Amino acid sequence: MLWKTADYAGWGRALVARGEIARPERQSTLAALLAEGLAPAIGMRRSYGDAALNGGGRVIDMTRLDRFRGFDPETGILDVEAGARIGDIAAAFAPRGWLPAVMPGTGLATVGGCIGQDVHGKNHHNVGSFCQHVVSLTLRSARGVVEVTPDRTADLFRATAGGLGQTGVILSARLRLLPRRGDVMVVTERRVEGWDEFLALLDASQATYTVGWIDATARGAALGRGILEEGETGSGLLPKRGQARRVPFDAPRFALAGPVVRAFNTAYYRRVPETGRTVVKPIADFFFPLDKIHDWNRLYGKRGFHQFQCVVPVAEAPALRAMLEEIAGSGLASPLAVLKRMGPGRAGHLSFPMEGYTLAVDFPNRSEARELIRGLESETLSARGRLYFAKDSLARGTDVAAMYPELAAWRKLVARADPEGALATDLVRRLSLRSAT
Repeated sequence: MLWKTADYAGWGRALVARGEIARPERQSTLAALLAEGLAPAIGMRRSYGDAALNGGGRVIDMTRLDRFRGFDPETGILDVEAGARIGDIAAAFAPRGWLPAVMPGTGLATVGGCIGQDVHGKNHHNVGSFCQHVVSLTLRSARGVVEVTPDRTADLFRATAGGLGQTGVILSARLRLLPRRGDVMVVTERRVEGWDEFLALLDASQATYTVGWIDATARGAALGRGILEEGETGSGLLPKRGQARRVPFDAPRFALAGPVVRAFNTAYYRRVPETGRTVVKPIADFFFPLDKIHDWNRLYGKRGFHQFQCVVPVAEAPALRAMLEEIAGSGLASPLAVLKRMGPGRAGHLSFPMEGYTLAVDFPNRSEARELIRGLESETLSARGRLYFAKDSLARGTDVAAMYPELAAWRKLVARADPEGALATDLVRRLSLRSAT
């Protein structure tokens, strides 16, 4: 039996769907499933909200379609099935001198998911978004199987890149990998005492990879304090990777109480000496630090969590600071908070990046946190910023439409690729992305 009814959720666990899931192991099986009718494709469900959910309908789990189909060592172009995971690609090709050009914060994200969200990484300010390094992709739309490229089918490519899987099921892709300098990451860590210093350091960074952890509980003169990490691939003695750990149960509510989080954040901030330090890390530890903790989403308890992630233009940095002040004052933030500088690179009509600053903060799924996030989303709109579909679970469609000025063009292209709306997901319906109503 190919279809199995099950309950499933995004990584945040706050939103749940029930429906039929098929998990084909061969392209021939997938073709037979799609001959019955299109259905949304999903991967490891590392998007936090409902981007990979289709309550009451069908989805196709692509995670067994993860084969490497070919690699050209002269050009660095990898041909791979859509279910392949970014971490597996990095592990397989780093010893051969190559890395995926863009890697999100988890190695468990699939290639298809990375295309559907046009993800960004710690080097966005240098190389842009994931789909800017996609040479071509094979897509199964309502019109059949088509090869999509940024040049020959530019409109369809821009609708597919960051297009949430609404133009068709991505079967495979050809990715341009980037050469690396060595087999480890050489990472410089330094304390940052406050918001203004953090932005100045992000603006001035010349590193290939740059990311900031920010203490979202600090207030007053310490507002915006954190740790800046700047990384380069390099050669050196490979440190031993720590043993992976698992969160065996849903944490109780008090585990993320305000005093506990503040104490943890203070200790984490002070782990870096005042003078800073340079450390050598395995590649996976730098890019995918939380992957070493299996089921870390259970730390938020059985109700799950929401993440707020926005990007605002450089000129709107004061608005982002005001948001951080609200977050710190609420006492609701978790230790997971990230600040990055983004460049202008984006490949699709609905791609998230814009040149500016992006802030991401996790919150336990509580009523007061949901109310706070909705306010922050309105402030993002006022600041001419936008929200990230891969993390969103609470936004309103009216706000999102104003954040993505190319939405109307995307709608027209999606209507041609999937005229019956068979690929719509819970997120697409919640935000009315495919209709103006």
